Amino acid sequence: MPEGRRSIVHWLLKGGFTASVASFVYPALRFMIPPSIPEASVNEVAAGKITDLKVNSGKIVKFGSRPALLIRAGETEFKAVSAVCTHLNCTVQYQDASHQIWCACHNAFYDTNGKVLSGPPPGPLEEFTVRVRGDEVVISKRA
Repeated sequence: MPEGRRSIVHWLLKGGFTASVASFVYPALRFMIPPSIPEASVNEVAAGKITDLKVNSGKIVKFGSRPALLIRAGETEFKAVSAVCTHLNCTVQYQDASHQIWCACHNAFYDTNGKVLSGPPPGPLEEFTVRVRGDEVVISKRA
């Protein structure tokens, strides 16, 4: 009969040890692998007032969870592209002296429409539609 009691004690000890390990490992795994939360879809964003942007200048604007680059090319001409480089996901910027979009990560250049001029990016920047409503500049995804 003592053999039966020992096997029960061993079983309880093994079960308790397994439960202890699981109580430490499970929270660590939940922390390292967060739950997937669907991102809110943004189709349009107010980028600011017309007077906020000088002619031949650019401004980074938050478009959902990613940045967009708003460029004022002329008095009434606005352009907007994704500010995320298609090569390494670096944030690009507008250079007013050359009238080009520049990525500092690998010295790549895009034109103001987002087409690759030089460097390693595999494709163009995503273009957005720009509308002026009153004195407000609005950027939206292309349909």
